[in-house]
Amino acid sequence: MARLIYTTIASLDGYVNDASGGFEWAAPDAEVHAFVNDLERDVGTYLCGRRLYEVMVYWETAPTDDPDGDIGHDYARIWQAADKVVHSRTLGAVTSARTTLVREFDPESVARFVASADRDVSIGGPTLAAVALRAGIVDELRLLTVPVVVGGGTRSLPDGIRLDLELLDQRRFAAGATYTRYAVRR
Repeated sequence: MARLIYTTIASLDGYVNDASGGFEWAAPDAEVHAFVNDLERDVGTYLCGRRLYEVMVYWETAPTDDPDGDIGHDYARIWQAADKVVHSRTLGAVTSARTTLVREFDPESVARFVASADRDVSIGGPTLAAVALRAGIVDELRLLTVPVVVGGGTRSLPDGIRLDLELLDQRRFAAGATYTRYAVRR
């Protein structure tokens, strides 16, 4: 059975971007990027909001033909092979292949979709993920924490919810980033 997974890269103080909207500090180095690629290989569908989609659509036309195993080319192949569902009330149209635009996020429909999927489903972007977390439909959290404190911005996890979690995996990277993977206890 597929899982609904929220994967995020955040600062130590829990933000996906800083107060001015910048997130250059979160760019993964080669070790972390290769690790993320391996995490994402099992994803069959990405659910995202408009802002994340506008950042990620770059990968739709990124090169994929490097025979030497370039990490970016590898991720572009992963992104291009997956289906995408963009949840947005304001986006006029999607510009990438295998992509559907949905105007409203319906947690019950998403839960049914995940239950019927044969591959994992990734939910991305803290705003969209917050709705899914509040609705209790997220199965797993994958948190990559960057060793930087940015002091404000968009929180990676929403305020006002309580989740009991079970630690499934953890890893430390050479440059100081960490990875923790949790199952949501129901």
